[in-house]
Amino acid sequence: MTAERLGHEGLDEVLRRLAVRHDVPRPPQVSTADHVTAVLSQAIVEGELPPGTQLSEERIGRSLQVSRNTLREAFRLLSHDGLLVHHRHRGVFVPELDEADLTDIYRLRIALETGVLRSLGRADADRLRQLEDAVRSGEEAARRGRWRQVGTANMDFHQHLLALSDSPRMTTVGRQVLAETRLAFLSLRQPRTLHEPFLGRNRDLVRLLGAGRLAEAAEFLERYLLDSREQLLATLRADRA
Repeated sequence: MTAERLGHEGLDEVLRRLAVRHDVPRPPQVSTADHVTAVLSQAIVEGELPPGTQLSEERIGRSLQVSRNTLREAFRLLSHDGLLVHHRHRGVFVPELDEADLTDIYRLRIALETGVLRSLGRADADRLRQLEDAVRSGEEAARRGRWRQVGTANMDFHQHLLALSDSPRMTTVGRQVLAETRLAFLSLRQPRTLHEPFLGRNRDLVRLLGAGRLAEAAEFLERYLLDSREQLLATLRADRA
């Protein structure tokens, strides 16, 4: 798949909408290259540029009105984060992950996310409200049958879990690994199968945190992530059989 197949007006509209969205940093707060990186990152993790898509420098540069050098710097940063891959003589693509990638991603997720909970003295009330909001967003999207939005809400939930650490470095690393996880979700044909079983478990985890049962919450989260990994791997094998 190439970005061209998404339709000229459709891709332009998506990128321009993301470029002015309130949660996407833009100049003068960040450099132009960082802004373009943020726009493309959101387009990838929200499924607007799905796995296997080839990115066109000319097309995207024209859409965002940036130079080719700026765009190449953004591509370099996204490649470093695992959200793009450069194939010699072919171009730049959104990667398609394999089983080894997913196993490694979940190994890191388990270490990071359960480590946050095990190191907590207590869960901050404002952070808990953000977790509750993400749970409600996922439940509402599920009621409407919008499973890609459920996936977005789930990634928000896990990002807020990492933010409980109050560590900018932890949240930065976590954002990268969650974005790679989302790539795997987006490559599969049955998102409901992946996301529906975990809606209730997200709410159960928030209850444990709110009750101050942090050790129990960490154990619960580890089982949750192991189950998520096995279900994702099984779905990947079935889809690619």
